[in-house]
Amino acid sequence: MQSRRAMLYVPGDDEHKIRKAAGRPVDSLCLDLEDGVALNRKDAAREVIRRALGEVAFGASERLVRINPLHGERGRLDLESLLPARPDGIVLPKVQSPDELVWLDGRLAQAELEEGWPAGSLALIAIIESARAFLELKAICAAAPRLQALIFGAEDYAHDIGAIRTMEGQELLTARSLLVMHAAAFGLQAIDMVTVDFRDLDRVRREACAGAELGYSGKQIIHPAQVEPVQQAFTPSREEIERAQALLAAFEQHQRRGAGAFAVDGQMVDMPVIRQARNLLARAKAAVKV
Repeated sequence: MQSRRAMLYVPGDDEHKIRKAAGRPVDSLCLDLEDGVALNRKDAAREVIRRALGEVAFGASERLVRINPLHGERGRLDLESLLPARPDGIVLPKVQSPDELVWLDGRLAQAELEEGWPAGSLALIAIIESARAFLELKAICAAAPRLQALIFGAEDYAHDIGAIRTMEGQELLTARSLLVMHAAAFGLQAIDMVTVDFRDLDRVRREACAGAELGYSGKQIIHPAQVEPVQQAFTPSREEIERAQALLAAFEQHQRRGAGAFAVDGQMVDMPVIRQARNLLARAKAAVKV
């Protein structure tokens, strides 16, 4: 699966920003038709994104498009306009029920069939940003085989439940943890909240590290300056990689001798520790590909 340590939103109506972002070493670029575009610029943004998908060299970065919600007609117009340009995936905001993902999965499957693209090649990512969506989260996760990731829309969620946003973010901890838990249960990536103060790179780094500790695989970002600290936070360090490799080597040796749990540097090593080591090395390998 595509590494998504950092997902950079770019306003879909700004061709200059799209071309500038395409030259940066970021895992995922999300060309935005929703919140980042004024209502009277939606039609223009579709044309800018369609042209960019066909002309701009994005390098190794994933090319996602965040359409408008399916509750109104704009989301469907976005799809009809941009699916022929073949983005790598669609980000669906304001998801409320599994029915939306079932419908969108079918529409993407239809586009793949009509265009002769491989089945399942168009990724689907859902933004979870309301109390209702969290109540439906289990069904949402199981709604579409092509669903690859869940995104936590923290600001809309806080508004929806009437929470007071704080610097520490304790009002979001339950929801952040629930999203990670469901993503893990269904084999999905979990993409953490935006740090709205994009100039405070220390805060960006702290929130990214906190997200990684919670189990998130990446974070949404809104400014190119956030790319480096965020991707670094979700990339295992050389020391972590070397320790994981040493644990796996020791595990193989003990397995050949018929030993189960064993100790390394005074710490007990058993299968949960080995699985964590394998996961860390898989994340490191995915990051290197970008």
